[in-house]
Amino acid sequence: MKLWTSIAAAAALTLVSLSALAADYTAGDLTITGPWTRATPPRAKAGGGFIEVINNGAEADRLIAAASDVAGKVELHEMAVTDGVMTMREMEAGIDIPAGETVALQPGGLHIMFMGLNQPFKEGTKVPVVLTFEKAGDVAIELDVAAMGAKSMDGGHAGHGKMKNGKN
Repeated sequence: MKLWTSIAAAAALTLVSLSALAADYTAGDLTITGPWTRATPPRAKAGGGFIEVINNGAEADRLIAAASDVAGKVELHEMAVTDGVMTMREMEAGIDIPAGETVALQPGGLHIMFMGLNQPFKEGTKVPVVLTFEKAGDVAIELDVAAMGAKSMDGGHAGHGKMKNGKN
């Protein structure tokens, strides 16, 4: 009887471990963790996407594009406050991912910008996105949709490696 209890416990731990890794994606030496977005109001035309990119390699890479069928246009953006004025700009050259470092795309900084949404992002669903890296190539991910106004996704992967401040 103890053997079956041990086997059941081991199986349960394995499932928990696998589900914790479900939101991690790899492309070459890069690992993409904690992909999420916020639910949007019914008539919203835009939304933001957030991830962490960990470069486990010896060479830098660059996130050069993002694409998704959920919006008419998807771009890489940076939000900043200068002299009390919030500005947002497209990162036309992409986002550098230095070797051995982690770059966070997060609210208030670098992010994936969805414009011309086909429908609102609904809490509890997923948003498919294809990220394109200069060296690692394409990787398909899914962003988990958190509540409107969320500042982070529960169960995120904060604290991996050396974190860049989101500036390019």
